[in-house]
Amino acid sequence: MSKLSIPEKLLSISSDDEFDAQARETFAHQLQNNAVFNEFVRGVGSKTWQESFIPIELFKSHRVSSEATEETIFKSSGTSSTQRSRHFVHDLSLYRTLSIAHFESQFGALNDEVILALLPSYQDQGDSSLVWMVDQFIQFSSRYSQFVGADFNSLRQLIRGHVESEKVLLLGVSYALLDFAENHSIDHPNLRIMETGGMKGRREEVTREELHRRVQLSFPSSEISSEYGMTELLSQAYLVDGQFVAPPWVRVFATNVSDPLEILEPGRRGILAFADLANYHSCSFIQTQDIGIVDKSGRFTVEGRLDHSDIRGCNLLYT
Repeated sequence: MSKLSIPEKLLSISSDDEFDAQARETFAHQLQNNAVFNEFVRGVGSKTWQESFIPIELFKSHRVSSEATEETIFKSSGTSSTQRSRHFVHDLSLYRTLSIAHFESQFGALNDEVILALLPSYQDQGDSSLVWMVDQFIQFSSRYSQFVGADFNSLRQLIRGHVESEKVLLLGVSYALLDFAENHSIDHPNLRIMETGGMKGRREEVTREELHRRVQLSFPSSEISSEYGMTELLSQAYLVDGQFVAPPWVRVFATNVSDPLEILEPGRRGILAFADLANYHSCSFIQTQDIGIVDKSGRFTVEGRLDHSDIRGCNLLYT
């Protein structure tokens, strides 16, 4: 048995063989300790982790955990008419370490960034994994980093006070970024914008491409990026050159809409399924309700959602 900690094991993954070895270890651990996962695997008769992606809806109705205790419970965004997913998180330090590692692998050191987080609805609702993660980013970044409210005149002045000499990341929920973009314009290459999705019923849903186009009009010199994440997964993916890039401890698959146990060849459209080894203490093998395409390198696009599935606050609909 390796003496490495879980984060050390995951951060050391550099090949498919290393991923598969850790995935098999995780599969065995969760089969033994997660009653919900065990019942699902026995019910479908699967033998390997590649055949064992549980429906994400189970996080709404069951305690999907491989541990008896948790440090916190994250809840998905939602309304009073929808049941919120719950993720019982046993080890917050694992979430912190891996989230920071993947962000910095894509965008550079956090201590070089001023992060301004425009996430009002998530802060208001509470229990958000996104807000907790961004708070960790803020703690490791510039001392000027902070959560900001919807006072757009103050936000504009705050951004202008930094973009001349420092890199600024404005990270926000989609509807708030659009509201800001429609009232203010800033033309400066030191300002980068990252949307986390989510109209929250405040505005009409639009495609990600249309959202980026509208925001770009007001911030013509800024890079516009996206974060793909959800309550049920402790890892995130970031939009790079038009595709989402997941960390080395995650594998993404497209599965057959008619037969969710069938993994499709790269390039075919299907239901996105994730093997996220950061979910070691809950369940790592999850099938979402998002439709997309995964290429041979493991990068993926998100094109929509299954019919009749709940609107997720952290994703944009394809219309």
